[in-house]
Amino acid sequence: QVQLVESGGGLVQPGGSLKLSCAVSGITFSSHTMSWYRPAPGKERELVAAISGVGVEYYADDVKGRFTISRDNGKETVALAMNSLKPEDTAVFYCYSRSYAIEYWGKGTLVTVSS
Repeated sequence: QVQLVESGGGLVQPGGSLKLSCAVSGITFSSHTMSWYRPAPGKERELVAAISGVGVEYYADDVKGRFTISRDNGKETVALAMNSLKPEDTAVFYCYSRSYAIEYWGKGTLVTVSS
């Protein structure tokens, strides 16, 4: 059974930091590109950051320089370190895995940025 379980969400003040983690099981982890998504106006979800099995990273423009995605293929986890958080970063963040046409979603973890 495939599971993607996010953790690390919570309430943080503007300018603060938070680190999300996604524990994955049931897939050949190293062959999957891992990503973090969040809802966006006019879209169901937008890509925040992605990392390939060999560590190539991608970031949405509005998080470049603030967020860092990383993965541990041995522990089968992917993390998203978020710094300089803004109120507009408030969202449910979803972990996503994809290998060719095979894809899976986690259930999400809520990040609230508010004073």
